[in-house]
Amino acid sequence: MQTEATAIFEEYNKAKQYKEALGEKGLYEQGKINERFYSGNQWYGANCGNDRPLVRHNIIKRIGDCKIAQTLSHNYGVSFFAQGMPSVGDSVLSYKSIKEKVKSSGFGFKEKLSDQEVLAVTEALSQLYKTTSARVNFDALSPRLLREAYINGAGVLYTYFDGGIDAGIDLDGEKVKGDIRCEVLKIGDVYFGDPSETDIQSQPYIILAARKSRDELLRQAEINGTENTLINAEVDSDGKILVLTKLYKEYEKAGTSVKCVKVTNGGILKSPFDTKLHLYPLSVFRFGENETCAYGESEITYLIPNQIAINRMITASVWSNIAAGMPMMLINGDTVSGDISNDPGQIIKIYGTNEDVASAVKFVCPPDYSEGLNNAANNLIENTLTQSGTGPVMLGDEKAQNAAAITRLQTAALMPLNILKGRYKDFIHSTALIWADFWLNLYFKRRIRIEDEDGVWYFPFDAERYSDLSIAANVTISEIEEFSAQEKISALGTLYDKGIITKSQYLSRLPDALIDSKAELLTASKEEENETE
Repeated sequence: MQTEATAIFEEYNKAKQYKEALGEKGLYEQGKINERFYSGNQWYGANCGNDRPLVRHNIIKRIGDCKIAQTLSHNYGVSFFAQGMPSVGDSVLSYKSIKEKVKSSGFGFKEKLSDQEVLAVTEALSQLYKTTSARVNFDALSPRLLREAYINGAGVLYTYFDGGIDAGIDLDGEKVKGDIRCEVLKIGDVYFGDPSETDIQSQPYIILAARKSRDELLRQAEINGTENTLINAEVDSDGKILVLTKLYKEYEKAGTSVKCVKVTNGGILKSPFDTKLHLYPLSVFRFGENETCAYGESEITYLIPNQIAINRMITASVWSNIAAGMPMMLINGDTVSGDISNDPGQIIKIYGTNEDVASAVKFVCPPDYSEGLNNAANNLIENTLTQSGTGPVMLGDEKAQNAAAITRLQTAALMPLNILKGRYKDFIHSTALIWADFWLNLYFKRRIRIEDEDGVWYFPFDAERYSDLSIAANVTISEIEEFSAQEKISALGTLYDKGIITKSQYLSRLPDALIDSKAELLTASKEEENETE
């Protein structure tokens, strides 16, 4: 067992050495530098003193924030389908028949899997994706992941199963424990078995590094019966112990299976076990692609020289203006007896002749400042923003004659970002397939909440029954709506007045917070419409 732990640490050290050799500074040191420049600590180590202002014009943060905001300014919808089976788009089959069956006869199916049931399963998984996204707070995880990718080259979303989560009620009416959680990992804590392989699922193994307290690890070791491994485990200066989690795949006749083992430098913390998954539970987003490196590249690394030049030129300009507006004063101490405060209107007593008065106080005029340096700084800022794909139009600094012209300019300016959005779309797709892998292999039997045009109902999900389905995902991108609630209500009112939509269709599309007891009104309007028919 000790030999296995030693072998994993050797793999970890080998991957660590590879990271340390990346680029001029290595992945770890370059990441620290990039973080400082992004956050604004851009004069670190320059030894310029504190006597004069050191100006920062942070284009690095502006570029990153703009690209992150533009990438997340769309809705990324996910729908699941079973390969080789009918879908909503190419079949008249509907999951409504399954819904009616559930409502009339209760949960559970005994007959052979039908096309209608498969369609209902995929619809349930599509709804489950929305529910899970809200539960794990995916909207908050995404900006953190993209920020990590912008600074360090790649961001990693780690999905794991937490057995302590209250997950509702199963098909037999019993409480269900366990559901997935997500965590954004730093790329510095993720080690790929083949650093030149950019396809994560093709990696021979992946090692995750984390530092945990001895007490936390002791609780895990007591459950696993491996307390002795912590006796000789090394503790760092913060009282933490390095834990390595190795994920690897075993290829069997039944399919691929992901195995896991946890070790410390004292030995095995948790012996190898089967996760029941077929995919590595890691989805990666790279801000900059590198076909020969799984860790990606950070754009900041190549923006730093421009940032330094901009800061120096603007600082020189500020120093020159300060020197011209508040020039240095020379005082003849033989003729000026009082203290000099340089306050406006101060009276200075000078004793001596007129010549002494004329030479008592003088100002040192700084050399003329070249306006060309100002122009050079502004040109460098503009060119850097443009070359990075975040010109004045995208940043909202460009002026146009009318709204149509602005739209055309923005559309043209956003074209280069389609590549970045495409990579984020791939990241969403990978995440969706990983979540489906968890649902089909670790959910067992439970009720899945579905909300559609007819309200809320619960699908009887039996993971074992559907485990043989080849589930695929489709990701769609749509613009986030820019219309206000008042504009939507006005448009709905127009459609209703013209008879295009019914009363129930009008009510169902109104914001929930707008009307009290909306559900009761909606039910009454549907009953009224049914009676009319």
